[in-house]
Amino acid sequence: MSDVLSTTTDRVDELFGVDTFSKHVMQKRLPKEVYKSLLRTIDLGEPLDPRIADIVAATMKDWAVERGATHFTHWFQPLTGLTAEKHDSLVSPDGMGGVIYNFSGSDLTQSEPDASSFPSGGLRATFEARGYTAWDATSPAFLNRHGNTVTLCIPTAFVSWTGEALDTKIPLLRSMEALAKQAMRILRFFGTDAGVTRVVTTVGPEQEYFLVDRELFYRRPDLVTCERTLFGARPPKGQQLDDHYFGAIPARVLAFMADSEAEMFRVGVPVKTRHNEVAPGQFEIAPLFETSHIASDHQMVLMEILRRVAERHSLKALLHEKPFAGVNGSGKHNNWSIATDTGVNLLDPQNDTHTNMQFLVFLCAVIRSVDMHADLLRASIASAGNDHRLGANEAPPAIISIFLGDMLTDILNQVEQGLPRRTLKGGTIDLGARTLPELPRHSGDRNRTSPFAFTGNKFEFRAVGSTASIAWPNTILNTIVAESLDYLAGELERSAGANPSPAKLQAAVLGVLKTTLKEHKRVCFDGDNYAPEWHKEAARRGLPHLRDSVEAFPVLKAKKTIDLFKKYGVLTKAEVESRYHIAVEKYVKQLDIEAEMMITMTRTMILPAAIRHQTLLAAAITATEGAGVDCDDTVKSLEAFAGLVSAVRKTLAAVETAASHQDDDPLRHATHYRSKVRPAMAALREAADELETLVAADLWPMPTYRELLFLK
Repeated sequence: MSDVLSTTTDRVDELFGVDTFSKHVMQKRLPKEVYKSLLRTIDLGEPLDPRIADIVAATMKDWAVERGATHFTHWFQPLTGLTAEKHDSLVSPDGMGGVIYNFSGSDLTQSEPDASSFPSGGLRATFEARGYTAWDATSPAFLNRHGNTVTLCIPTAFVSWTGEALDTKIPLLRSMEALAKQAMRILRFFGTDAGVTRVVTTVGPEQEYFLVDRELFYRRPDLVTCERTLFGARPPKGQQLDDHYFGAIPARVLAFMADSEAEMFRVGVPVKTRHNEVAPGQFEIAPLFETSHIASDHQMVLMEILRRVAERHSLKALLHEKPFAGVNGSGKHNNWSIATDTGVNLLDPQNDTHTNMQFLVFLCAVIRSVDMHADLLRASIASAGNDHRLGANEAPPAIISIFLGDMLTDILNQVEQGLPRRTLKGGTIDLGARTLPELPRHSGDRNRTSPFAFTGNKFEFRAVGSTASIAWPNTILNTIVAESLDYLAGELERSAGANPSPAKLQAAVLGVLKTTLKEHKRVCFDGDNYAPEWHKEAARRGLPHLRDSVEAFPVLKAKKTIDLFKKYGVLTKAEVESRYHIAVEKYVKQLDIEAEMMITMTRTMILPAAIRHQTLLAAAITATEGAGVDCDDTVKSLEAFAGLVSAVRKTLAAVETAASHQDDDPLRHATHYRSKVRPAMAALREAADELETLVAADLWPMPTYRELLFLK
């Protein structure tokens, strides 16, 4: 393990983006007209001019080779939820016994991976292999350094030969365009579109993860195969004392963090925050806000770097939503907002919020969209891993609601009564010591139990799973808000008419806001989302409660969902249905793998250890009784232990029987796993975990939670 806190002593401002083919690099190296043309694509969303591809490719190649690159790859995000890359050499034979560096415009703009080898959800048959990757010029190329290799990575989209999106990027880009179009209508209505050429959505995704010792990791087959512990008794000390959260970062972890951040800085990932999380062994990293598709790309890079750098520090980074039972799981807080290309955050309330009618329209558009499509938002984060944390007292529950806070709630209440006339102010906090400053107090508290909370100038979608790509939930979020902006823009335009006076415009806005709030404010809730009373209240309000992924999956193929995506050009009917099939199939496969691993570990590790312990107990009883010493307590312990071993065998058989079930209908198969296999696995775990507390420590065949959770 490295003793050094960082692999570099460079200043961050000198290090940041050095391995990124950034605007700064392009401006210095590209001909002026080529740079301007490319900039119009990147900043204004204009179509890419194919005539500049060869020049950009040659320049990018020279830059990469100067920095040590030997290969290039089209880096894309298929529907596996991971990234994919196929490396090609940057050199070709020169015909004279040597080689030349060669990278053409066609190499840059298009490649052809085997589409049949990636999930398609029925879009492509196995024998239909052709697919294409297409250069996304709006996301900067970067260099991936691993060991002694340097690879030029070109962010791309992935599409089938028949034109269907086979990745997460294409729908995300389409959804951003859909929202931008409708947001511009709102700006034009208020006359605030001057100088604005584009509206974008921005995201700042926080990433939670666990770190465990690598040597201990490889002694846990469940961690190696499933990235979560299928067995493990709770240790005497977990997170009860709340002493890990924001505590001093252990030196070994800090060395890993510094090393990881240096790599992220090199490729332009703007990481900002690092700290201990709630559970022992759990940590968090958070970047600054970026345009949604770049934030999504960088989030995938961030996860890859965490995993790769951990190895260098003899650690393993676990990104699973619930690696350990009994302590907090990991999520990915998706901080989402809307901004103009002139730098205006359209979800910033500003000081006198009650006078900011444009903000209130955007706010109510979000409220309406979440209320109308709460089930779809819930389905966007459905997965086998996330089922372990949603609804528990560690993550927002499966009921989607919005937290607004005191100030916004008060203003919206005023809107319902008439013209709002005040904005609540937070004031200041006097700390009672003259040497300490007065603190400005926010006008409302935060609510960590809310799945969708307004947090100052953005919405925080807290329910996204820690392993998930943020592209899919943001695609859905963008699309549903685009639909509400479309609706509200239409209502405003009809109510106000052409060239409305200020009074008529205000009356139109207030009328539309009142109607919207009356119909959709039921989704707003500022209380404790964990409380049982809220579940009853949510049911009374008619809010959907999709308790697990199996209940949520059908929403993905509902007619309402298909019509929504089709209307705004985000996904075709076939593309929507493919996402449903892939999600259900992945759910079944993950649980099948976990069940098989549980069976194997029980047979080959847990039961043999228990039998050895049982044999030692029996031998001790025989020896003790042979010496004429009474050992009734030991006999009773052996009888109880033997009964527990029998319970493990019985529950093991139940898992084997349940997991052997087959069904041609994917959703029925998933339902079986949810209702039969998972309960059987839980019963087996309960019995095996009790064994762990009784078997001699030197006989237990795998590292315990006590060893795994507390890094040395």
